[in-house]
Amino acid sequence: MAEPRTIDIEELVPRLERAHDFAAGQVRATIERYPDFFPIYTERGRWRHGGELWTDWCGGFHAGMMWLIAARTGDAWWRRMAEHYSRLLEPRQHDREVHDLGFVFLNTYLPWYRLTGDDALRRVLITAGRTLAMRFDPRGRYLRSFLAPDSLFIDIMMNVPLIFYAAREAGDHHLYELAVAHCRTTERTLVRADGSTAHEGIFDLETGAFLRQSTQQGLGPDSTWTRGLAWSLYGFSTAFGYTRDPADLDVARRNADCFLARCPEGLVPPWDFDAPEGPDRLDDSSAGAIAASGLWDLASLVAPGDPAGAARYRDAALTILDSLCSDHYMAWSTPGWEGVLKHGVYHLPKGLGVDESVMWGEFFFLEAVDKVLRCSQGTGEHAIDAPPR
Repeated sequence: MAEPRTIDIEELVPRLERAHDFAAGQVRATIERYPDFFPIYTERGRWRHGGELWTDWCGGFHAGMMWLIAARTGDAWWRRMAEHYSRLLEPRQHDREVHDLGFVFLNTYLPWYRLTGDDALRRVLITAGRTLAMRFDPRGRYLRSFLAPDSLFIDIMMNVPLIFYAAREAGDHHLYELAVAHCRTTERTLVRADGSTAHEGIFDLETGAFLRQSTQQGLGPDSTWTRGLAWSLYGFSTAFGYTRDPADLDVARRNADCFLARCPEGLVPPWDFDAPEGPDRLDDSSAGAIAASGLWDLASLVAPGDPAGAARYRDAALTILDSLCSDHYMAWSTPGWEGVLKHGVYHLPKGLGVDESVMWGEFFFLEAVDKVLRCSQGTGEHAIDAPPR
């Protein structure tokens, strides 16, 4: 519905710097207020909530923000906090209950390892990747969601890069082929012809046959839950960094074009593109933040062959950030609010974190801000990993 605006990065930089500083202040206050606590979503703007978690998948976002802030500021306190909170997550390299180990470790142990070259950190990443790979169903050729053995989530596309990374570092071609199989199954079963995505796929456990699309968080099985679409856009872009398979880049581009075609002005989407107009058609700032970060990476991937497409994706990322860096979305306009980015949605059907701050929104917003600031200052962009050796 709305095209990206052409935005001068240099004009946006002061607001991005303000947003980065505000985020750092909010994260520091959370560390001091709730030591060793990993937030997931707020209730009335407060991180300590009484509602359920649904699943424990967000630790890497809180600690990951600390790594981003430490890298930008060079402040030793942030480095200590990043290391401390990352170590609290280390036992989860053996966690077989979740499909989210990529979220946990790629945002924490990977930047830590890149900074230090400490092989013990690399081994944690490899172990976590192997643990995640244990969720692979050989009949259906997909990584099972935490919810049930017959369930595939679109979210897992953001976690499968951990398996690609482990495969490359360990020289394990079997792991690599497993990750590729998951990508192809996800493309075949959850990505529709128009680039939209279903949240969940259900499989026959006896035969491995795909049965139907479903949803846990979207409006319906055939709707487009926007956070899931953003996960796919970003996830397939990252997968392409490992595989260099044009199929992965094609999926990411179809996802991006679908996202942009259906977004309102400002490119911050509703929680589901098919939600009817009315009070339940809430914005999901977290879906916008994820998309902004993914679109920024996608622009660099397509630039060699399609400069115009790259410019469109980059403008889209900047348009989203321009929208999010406003009093409407930033909590700097709401005294006492403990998060950074308001108007996020966790799980609307369950009534969890609805119109609140959510940790993945916080992280991917800060990550996108960091990528653009690095580019503007000539210090490099967020690295997309090279293909496996």
